Amino acid sequence: MFTGIVQGLGTITNIIEHNQLRTLQVGLPAGASDNLSIGASIANNGCCLTITEINGDEVKFDVMAESLAKTNLGQVKIGDKINIERAARYGDEIGGHVMSGHIFTTTTITRIEDSDNNRTVWFALPSALSAYILPKGFIGLNGCSLTIGTVTKEEFNVHLIPETMSRTLFGLCQVGDAINVEIDAQTQAIVDTVQKYLHTHHAS
Repeated sequence: MFTGIVQGLGTITNIIEHNQLRTLQVGLPAGASDNLSIGASIANNGCCLTITEINGDEVKFDVMAESLAKTNLGQVKIGDKINIERAARYGDEIGGHVMSGHIFTTTTITRIEDSDNNRTVWFALPSALSAYILPKGFIGLNGCSLTIGTVTKEEFNVHLIPETMSRTLFGLCQVGDAINVEIDAQTQAIVDTVQKYLHTHHAS
């Protein structure tokens, strides 16, 4: 389980290709490697991965073909930065919202609007997920817990404060970047339940 509060940026230091599998070696941000053990879960751009090897601040993860195809981890190169979050422990303060680390799809940044103290980032609205992307609802984008701003037929946006930009990839993002999307589980459950009820109600 994750909270969507990114701890900092990791760096891809090596990529090893295997059959139907890719091993990512990641240099973790300061403090993120404290008391780590093999088998622990870390969200990389919001994608939950299991540590297979630890060497100081460098850790390795195996990423399966399905995850490479469904997330932006299939596109990363050596030297790229990624958002890092350690798994939450029971008793930790949940600053964002509960996230599973299971990515539904990716979307692309369509435009970026900068003003004095914040940045508004617009994304293409994934049609298959549009029922779950609601104004003022939660969404996980590259592992960041964010509140959705405006939603149109083709786009949605989020507003970012300087703290989010300095701590996460959103300070470096550009139009056209592929972003991992995790839908809020509570929103999904409510929408699915209502749709099922309406469908059954109309059918009878």
